[in-house]
Parts: sequence; C-alpha cells; structure tokens
Amino acid sequence: MTPEQSPLGRSADYPAEYDAALLYPLARAPKRQELGLAGATPFFGADLWTAYELSWLNPRGKPQVALAHITVPCETPNIIESKSFKLYLASFNNTRFDSLEEVRARIRADVSEAVWRGSGQSASVGVRLIAPEAFDQQPLHELDGLLLDRLDLECTHYTPAPELLGANHDEAPVSEVLTSHLLKSNCLVTGQPDWGSVQISYSGAQIDQAGLLQYLVSFRNHNEFHEQCVERIFMDVWTRCRPIKLSVYARYTRRGGLDINPFRTSAPQPLPANVRTARQ
Repeated sequence: MTPEQSPLGRSADYPAEYDAALLYPLARAPKRQELGLAGATPFFGADLWTAYELSWLNPRGKPQVALAHITVPCETPNIIESKSFKLYLASFNNTRFDSLEEVRARIRADVSEAVWRGSGQSASVGVRLIAPEAFDQQPLHELDGLLLDRLDLECTHYTPAPELLGANHDEAPVSEVLTSHLLKSNCLVTGQPDWGSVQISYSGAQIDQAGLLQYLVSFRNHNEFHEQCVERIFMDVWTRCRPIKLSVYARYTRRGGLDINPFRTSAPQPLPANVRTARQ
C-alpha cells in the first residue's frame, strides 16, 4: 500500500455502518530508509492521537459521544493514514454497541491489527475513551520550554535545511527545553497545510538557537506526514548536534476531527500527557 493509493485526496462516501476494513496502514520503513534508518532505530516513543468526533448508537438507538486518546508505539511497522482513520471512526456513527467499553475494545483491536499488519507480530495500542461527564476535566496547556519564536531573525529556507543546525562542543554541556509554534509542513499527498508546535528537549553541547529556529521554519513547504517530520527533525538534530540525550515532541492542529502528536526520544521514558494546546 502507498500513500497515493490511500483515501487521501479522493472523494469518499461516509460509511453507513461499522467497517474495520476502512483502516489504511502505511509502512514506516520507506521514509525511515530515506533517513538512513534500517532495522532498530535510535529512538523510542509513540504517536498520540486524539479523536474529537467519535459517536455511536446505544442498544436503544440513542446517539452517544466520547473523546478518544489512541497511543500507537513507534515500534509498529505501520502508521494509519489519517483520512482512513476518520472514515473508520465515522463508520461507528450508525452502529449500535452495548457500551462505551465495547467501543473502546473494538477500536483497540482494529487499530492494533492494522499497525502490526504484515509483520508477523502483534501487540495492543492504547485506547482511552472520555465520556461527556468528564469533558470539562480535560486540560489545555502549551508545551513547556524556552520559546525560540522570541528571536528576531531572517528566514530564507522553506524546505528542510539540516545544515542550519549546529552546537557549541567547546563549552560545558547543558540541558535545555526549547519550543516553537512556527512548525508547518504539508500533507504528503494533498499538499494541505499541517500546523504544529514542537518541543525539543536535550542534554549535551548547547544547540545554536537561531539555527534551530531557522531549521524548524525550513519545513514550511515540505510534504511529509506528521510522524515522518518528527523523525526527520529528531535524526537531523541527533546527527548534526550530537546531543547526549534528545526528545522531540510535536503537537499538530486537528484535521477531520483528529490530531496526531508524535513523540520520539533517545532514552526510554514515560510518554508525555496527551494534553491539547490552544490551537488544537
């Protein structure tokens, strides 16, 4: 399966009833090979999805709604193409389920099968459903860290330019958390804009902040899926700046009722909380 064969950019009727076959997995390997990655990767992490448009019918035909948090480990061989995920969730709209727990279990089983498909392996993704009575408990918080966007500088590159990255290896190592709201890329297939905020946490030689911001801006006209952009950022910083530890976390604005928030880190650690930002 290729991105060009996916539902992206094509007219599609909304499904009348539940259909797990709507999920369209895409292999991670081709894009990782572009980054020089084969086999084990130098990072851990996951893709944190939020679904805001989840609804189904209870046994009496009354509509139910919920928010869904779905966690897909980056070790899975596949990602899910986002429009297919939207259509899959829409297939719940006119289908009756006995309970919220049944819906959660069905999403968990279907997404788990799709992201591991063709690998000969299996494991479960994480799925958490939030019922309406808990909606007002959902927090909103911006990414913590020093904002790179405060810098007044000239930007001239709008396709990824890793040569802009640098670090001072002559001074003592530091630990920093740097953020920016200026990340923008485009969908690999449709060219539609994807807007995001990014957080880069590292220990090691101090990274040149001006160069890092110019580098992040350089994704502005780049066509790639969210997960692939974050892995590209991670690998460029990892190879160009050579930190001791590195984490890259991006939160993208939603499209089609879904947001995708990839997290990659060089050292195993707890995943960040799936907390939306103001733009999401």
